Amino acid sequence: MENKDFAVFIMVHGRPDKVLTYETLMKCGYTGKVYFVADNLDETLPKYKEKYTDKVLVFDKNETAKKYDSGDNSGDLRSTMFAANKIFDLAEQVGVKYFYIMCDDYYEFDYMFKDGIKGMKLCRNIDKIFDLTINFYKSINALSVAFAQTGDFIGGIDNGKGVYRFSKRKAMNSFLCSTERRFEFMGRMNEDVTTYVNLGQKGGLFLTIPVFAVNQKDTQQVKKGLTEMYIDNGTYIKSMFSVIYNPSCVKASMMNASHKRIHHSINWKATTPMIISNEYKKL
Repeated sequence: MENKDFAVFIMVHGRPDKVLTYETLMKCGYTGKVYFVADNLDETLPKYKEKYTDKVLVFDKNETAKKYDSGDNSGDLRSTMFAANKIFDLAEQVGVKYFYIMCDDYYEFDYMFKDGIKGMKLCRNIDKIFDLTINFYKSINALSVAFAQTGDFIGGIDNGKGVYRFSKRKAMNSFLCSTERRFEFMGRMNEDVTTYVNLGQKGGLFLTIPVFAVNQKDTQQVKKGLTEMYIDNGTYIKSMFSVIYNPSCVKASMMNASHKRIHHSINWKATTPMIISNEYKKL
């Protein structure tokens, strides 16, 4: 890779024999640094250490939980929010400036085509993708840049106007960050949505790159990780965390998918600052 001060940090818990993201990165030709971020309360931690040795970085979950706003008083520590926030410190510890925060359940990285070839194509040269994305990130003032998710393209890749149909002011699931552009994830559940909406309202820039996407296992379809929490609480509570933080622009609604479930709905006109296109300028 061109960017030597970069690493991928994969948040792990409870499934040391099934870190799909790492396996997928290797299949896609990744040659850079990888770290596995585990908490000290994980009963399977010895297995992670046995398998990935010094690539496993462990943080104190109880101590970390005292520093960040979980958005409730349940005391439930089942959340990636704590690991995601701690990664900024861990990156500094291992001498990394730029890093991607990822979950452990990605089974594909895909090119998404709008013109010419329709659909998606598996990535086999992800080093190049990382370098291009990092160089783009360096050239702008965004807090974070994310890859799209294949679910973003359900119903068609564009809106009939020659542009990708989903909002680019969001960042979900995968986050390219820098130790020099710190921000805090907030809310024990749905923390990615809550963070980009809450900070977006204050002028923080989050972007999604629509031409490249991660493909991951469906919510509640993979054992361990946070699946048990979602089954216990339901996605209604997950979505309501974002409503609590941002009631002026987020509501809970029904998501029309094969597995119908409650999901957050964002009113983008009431969320992020808008710049009017020059085409509407009065002469």
